[in-house]
Amino acid sequence: MEPPVSVGLRDLAPALASLPLFPLPTVLFPGALLPLHIFEPRYRAMVRDALETHGVIAIVRVTDTEHLDEHGHPRIASVACAGVIVDHAELPSGRFNVLVRGRARVALEELPFGEKPYRRARGTVLPTPPGEATPSDLAALISAATAFTARVRERDATFELPVPRDAPASAVADLCAHHLILDARERQAVLETLDVGARVRRVTEALALQRLALSHDPREMN
Repeated sequence: MEPPVSVGLRDLAPALASLPLFPLPTVLFPGALLPLHIFEPRYRAMVRDALETHGVIAIVRVTDTEHLDEHGHPRIASVACAGVIVDHAELPSGRFNVLVRGRARVALEELPFGEKPYRRARGTVLPTPPGEATPSDLAALISAATAFTARVRERDATFELPVPRDAPASAVADLCAHHLILDARERQAVLETLDVGARVRRVTEALALQRLALSHDPREMN
């Protein structure tokens, strides 16, 4: 039996049986915004189809570009982020600029290719297990994010970390991961970490390691 979709995610329900997939080398997180420039014909078709129906696409990370399937497709992760197109502009060339807001983690069961020019999957929303991060773990995450953001601002004074005030720990971890974690494999691991406490600790550790790596980068000592 298909697990029910929570009330707050019912806008995703019409898309889950045949979820359009947009494979990318990066990871989108729930609550985050991702601007995209769509130029390939197959993905132009995907955007048009989404805009004419439910407005939902899934951003899924490409995990292996060397081993392709019989259709020439690279391997992709089995967990993605379903997002809603919240803004778009079709250009005279037929290309699109779109803005996607991440909505939920989804497990993917890829569908046979051929009905559409783009890949699709049956999506299942992954619920967050009961439990919350401890206040000390959340404080450690905020401290690590603040410290790493300060290093980023040394290079880009306009950089901001858009975390809403009083956001739950799950959202803080996701937005910190989206905006601050550099390695795509680590971002994917965070996306697949459903337990909130474990996710908060993982993001904290990743940011601490990134900051340590910067402090030992000779280019940072000039």
